[in-house]
Amino acid sequence: MILKLEGFALFVLCLYAYAKLGYSWWLFGALIFAPDLGMVGYLKNARLGAQLYNTFHITALPIGIGAWGYAWSEPLALAIALIWLAHIGMDRMLGYGLKYETGFADTHLGKIGKEN
Repeated sequence: MILKLEGFALFVLCLYAYAKLGYSWWLFGALIFAPDLGMVGYLKNARLGAQLYNTFHITALPIGIGAWGYAWSEPLALAIALIWLAHIGMDRMLGYGLKYETGFADTHLGKIGKEN
């Protein structure tokens, strides 16, 4: 439950910062689910799927892009980073964690989906 609350906090913080900085909500709507493109790896197998999904759902990449955008006054980079982090926060608050290679439903936050 604490990790889900942490995800909620990340999501809300990113929404607040995005609104405060005045970025385009059209861009937000267009990109909020973009990190889920990492699921395409599951079309080949669970191992590749987990690796790609996790690459798009770790916080280090958008934090790095956001830091770069802030340091170099690149508002688009900072906006993308906030959208990306908001997506990660939203996923975590809903219980979608980083994936194990055993299958999509096996995450660091526990098993997701219907009970077997």
